[in-house]
Amino acid sequence: MKMSSFKSFENQMLKDRFLGFLIWESIFSSAIFVISKTIFLSPFTQNPFSPSFLTIISFLAFHLSLLIFSTSLHTISSPCFDRPASIAELAFALGRFVFNSVVGGASPSCSDAGARRRLRTLLGFVVFVVSAVVAGALGVLSLCRNVELGLRGLLFGLIYGGYYVYKQRWVLKFPIVQRPAFFSFKMGLPSAIGQALLMSTVAFLCSSALVVFLPVQFKSHSTKWKSIVDQVIFYVGSFTVCLCWELCHYLHQVTQTKSCIFAPPKGSAAAESNPSKSLFEALETSDPRSLLKYLAYFDLCIVCDSNVDTWRRDAFFEETGVTYKRVIKACLRPLEELTSKLSVSLEDFSAKKTDQLANQLRSPSDTLMDLTLHEPFNELQLCAWCVRSAGALTAHSHKDDAFGVAQLSGCNADVVSTLLSCLLAIEACLGKKTNLQAPHSTGAANIKWATSSTGRRDAGDASVAASKRRRGPLHAKAYAMADILRTSIYNIVSEFRDEMLVSNVARNLDKDWIPSGKPLHGSCQLLLQRLVLFLDDQAN
Repeated sequence: MKMSSFKSFENQMLKDRFLGFLIWESIFSSAIFVISKTIFLSPFTQNPFSPSFLTIISFLAFHLSLLIFSTSLHTISSPCFDRPASIAELAFALGRFVFNSVVGGASPSCSDAGARRRLRTLLGFVVFVVSAVVAGALGVLSLCRNVELGLRGLLFGLIYGGYYVYKQRWVLKFPIVQRPAFFSFKMGLPSAIGQALLMSTVAFLCSSALVVFLPVQFKSHSTKWKSIVDQVIFYVGSFTVCLCWELCHYLHQVTQTKSCIFAPPKGSAAAESNPSKSLFEALETSDPRSLLKYLAYFDLCIVCDSNVDTWRRDAFFEETGVTYKRVIKACLRPLEELTSKLSVSLEDFSAKKTDQLANQLRSPSDTLMDLTLHEPFNELQLCAWCVRSAGALTAHSHKDDAFGVAQLSGCNADVVSTLLSCLLAIEACLGKKTNLQAPHSTGAANIKWATSSTGRRDAGDASVAASKRRRGPLHAKAYAMADILRTSIYNIVSEFRDEMLVSNVARNLDKDWIPSGKPLHGSCQLLLQRLVLFLDDQAN
């Protein structure tokens, strides 16, 4: 598959998913529109069951509002979290743009790629909120047929759009277990109804204050009973629109996170010659934060960590070993980046820490360590798939690798070393001491005597600072990642236990399972000590 054909395949797949999302969205939204107009709003409408030109216009306007919302939702959705630009970054970018426009200047360098990505993220959020405001006003107006209530829909859209962005609901969450699309969508229906009731109630209370500031020509001078009826109509209309938006959110999650098989049909000529070609193209050539790359890693995790399509997993262990090394390299690349970023963040925190009094007065959530450690965990889902894939494939190589390419190429040692280094870095973020222990620290009656720490004091300070935030989101992500790493390492150790025990007795465990050279985090002695703990079932 050439690059052009692969790009066309990517665009076609994403286009088909978005088109399927719009089709199903139009079906259930039409049903909700009809139910809302015929059951809930019919008591307040004259001749509710007689079709008219105005009814058709309202129906089309309602679908136009949903199209605006769905398109903007699809635009900002991403498989991983990306921090938007701050006010200072936005002001700097605008100032630089104005300066270059007036006096001329060179185009931004490649080093500003992160800043440009954050600016695009911020711009996407602004466009989404504006789209929600327009869609909210248009949707409420099409249902209620009242200009005043349509203007109140502006505030409803603003509240919903801001809440959606603030809660990071635009991040796609891949389900652990893949279920049929209808069943997954049905599971989100109760939550959608509850969320719609909550948001419509908040919008109703907040928008009531908007009536006071409306121009005189938009205010209704009707009776008190008519005013009460308008309040009921607006609540029903805002609830209907919000329910459609919530169902759009869940339907978009289901359609976008559905697994994709990057393999030719079993039994075809391509499956016999090179069954992993399309998978490697998706892993190695797609954009780092694209949905296609996440779907490729998700497919790789399913193949390696389960007994689905075992013929594809067996194809990784071909005689030359090139395919196996490419798979392991693709799995370890995100983990190496995660470990490197965590190590740099821990070192920066230790180097730039201020005096003790300033640390005591400053909130733990505002420290430099918080700001620098959150970013590496933005791709937590992708790293979790890589850990599971690398661990499961290494464990399967004990029985499935007939040519021994996994051990002879050094891939097994690379996997174990990378997983251990990543685990040590994450444990440092959790506040756990990862210093090297003395070899003879156990005395009589198996009592472990306290030993002097041979690690740096500043790294210990960073660990102590991190231990103060055990209820924050950073701790939850780090704890989940550490648990996945321990499970995968235990999976490898349990499969190669006999070989590791022989190597440990012969003092060759480090030569067989820990590559020479400086690891990404810690030292070779520390990695060996931690591997022995896993071998003794004492790692926690």
